[in-house]
Amino acid sequence: MKIIDLRSDTVTKPSPAMRKAMASAIVGDDVFEDDPTVVKLEEMTAEILGKQKALFVPSGTMGNEVCIKVLTKSGDEIIVEEGSHIYNNEVGAAAALAGVQLHLIKGTKGVFTAEQVEDEIRVPDVHHPNVTVIAVENTHTQSGGTVFPLAEIKKIKKLADKHKIKMHLDGARLWNACVATGISAQEYAAPFDCLSVCLSKGLGAPIGSVVAGEEDFIFEARRVRKRLGGGMRQVGIIAAAGIYALKHNYKRLAEDHENAKFLAQKLSEIDGLEIDMETVQTNLVVIDIRNSGLTVPEAVAKLKEKKILVVPFGKSLIRAVTHLDVNRRDLERAVEVFGKVFLRR
Repeated sequence: MKIIDLRSDTVTKPSPAMRKAMASAIVGDDVFEDDPTVVKLEEMTAEILGKQKALFVPSGTMGNEVCIKVLTKSGDEIIVEEGSHIYNNEVGAAAALAGVQLHLIKGTKGVFTAEQVEDEIRVPDVHHPNVTVIAVENTHTQSGGTVFPLAEIKKIKKLADKHKIKMHLDGARLWNACVATGISAQEYAAPFDCLSVCLSKGLGAPIGSVVAGEEDFIFEARRVRKRLGGGMRQVGIIAAAGIYALKHNYKRLAEDHENAKFLAQKLSEIDGLEIDMETVQTNLVVIDIRNSGLTVPEAVAKLKEKKILVVPFGKSLIRAVTHLDVNRRDLERAVEVFGKVFLRR
């Protein structure tokens, strides 16, 4: 029986067509900037995002940390939402690599406001670090894939300009936000000095993210990437998968969103499972099992026994993610298994 893997949209496998594109990629040496396939991916991504230049990096974490390092100096402070990936899932990299501290704001479903930011900007004082960056995550993973409204981003940008603060976008799942709202990636990226977008989540590439910004920024980003060990050689083989993903797997994200809504609605009908449907805006479904009679480890193990894979997501939470390697029939079977596992004793 097929394993239905709902742990993340990072678990996708390259399709035969994507593998063919990878196998036939023309390559060079990317550290010398002469891998034509990487150059094509960077130019394509920069155009989609409306930025002058882009840089291919191995991961979203590296993308974020490269941006932070370029925008800050040691001892600075950056403002992030308390559930952000930068704070929770990057192993303290902002402190370890850039020497900056994180100033946390508590958002609502991952969204904070310009008013909240203004309240947190410190008055100039020799005792205070300089706030040099405001980082936004869109979509917001910890909140279940929620979309950060563009209108609020523009308000925060206006405030940032007033205080001469830079803006960074952790856009690992920006593509999902664009598909969910109909807003272009260029519109979402415009308020930000730099951003990082991921190719290996919903788009289905095996590896890689892309950092984008103005030409001078990317020159420095390339230097930081090299320092972090991210200088790659004949990486056009991987970049080809990213090009294929952008061309063929972008618009189909709408299917993942519909599948997530289907899954969330069906699971919410099972006794003992609770889902905040307002958070099911893209392809992530967060399930509260506190009233199910099972602990999170028990639930994850029992589902795994029946070949349904999910991940722990908190004290009473598990998470399921829809992606291009699961279809509606798979999800119908998953719902059936959930119904058996969580049958109230």
